[in-house]
Amino acid sequence: MIDQRRKFIKRTIAGSIGLNLLGITTFGDIKQSSDLTILHTNDMHSRIDPFPDDGGKYAGLGGMSRRAQLITEIRSQVDQVLLLDAGDIFQGTPYFNLFGGALEFKLMSQIKYDAATLGNHDFDNGIGGLQEQLPHAKFPFIISNYDFSRTSLSGQFDPYRVFQKGSIRVGVFGLGIELTGLVAEQLYGKTRYIDPVSVAKEMVQQLKSLDCQLIVCISHLGYQYQSEKISDRKLAEDVSGIDLIIGGHTHTFLPEPQKITHLDGHSTLINQVGFGGIHLGRIDYQLTVGSANLTQSSKTVKVNN
Repeated sequence: MIDQRRKFIKRTIAGSIGLNLLGITTFGDIKQSSDLTILHTNDMHSRIDPFPDDGGKYAGLGGMSRRAQLITEIRSQVDQVLLLDAGDIFQGTPYFNLFGGALEFKLMSQIKYDAATLGNHDFDNGIGGLQEQLPHAKFPFIISNYDFSRTSLSGQFDPYRVFQKGSIRVGVFGLGIELTGLVAEQLYGKTRYIDPVSVAKEMVQQLKSLDCQLIVCISHLGYQYQSEKISDRKLAEDVSGIDLIIGGHTHTFLPEPQKITHLDGHSTLINQVGFGGIHLGRIDYQLTVGSANLTQSSKTVKVNN
């Protein structure tokens, strides 16, 4: 049987799309048909409003209302959209202090996120604070390497999800950063961290067995470190079979997705779009019947003030 995961031509149409108060992109020359468009965010940090228009580096950028408009426009242009977030939804503005994360989850639900994973700051109000806000999230949280079985969050999260988008089966799993030393122990309690590499290998095999043509990891490990600490790049190097890693934690603005190619010929794309909702990541996939090769091209489109 021909491996259907090898029937994709990857086209990274927009690695990141800037958002601002003054307008949203119409995509111009990058408007084209696609079988699947993946949109993604990371490290939103309770940035509900745009950054203040104070002459600073990110003045006027971001804002959930503007992001919602942009996502609505993209959905009007393509048939199948998968919208994902790579964690650290909480903490960073007074909205979190006032509402404890409820507003963030409610707005993400209105925008119709398909799934998110957990970041370290999503534990800032403790396990109880996170559990209290979960009913406001009308989308699943996917986390594969945290064991919550000895906490009140047991059974609240999925290790993976399979999304049927048109003719494409997309398998998504999530990886979180080690909480010890990063988050106060009383906040995450008896949550157990499991090695991301071993978990990722298990997830790849599981999702392949479910006939997923595309395997996506939403990660809050961080893009890259000078130490041997596990990162998205190390994960991509150590685990073959992941097609796309959507990253977070290090607030890295990648101008375009980075590619890691394995000895077996499989390539993994890594993308991360900074923080605060300043950029929206976009990756388009097209199904090519009869092809066993993966090719890719990339382009970054930003909206100017």
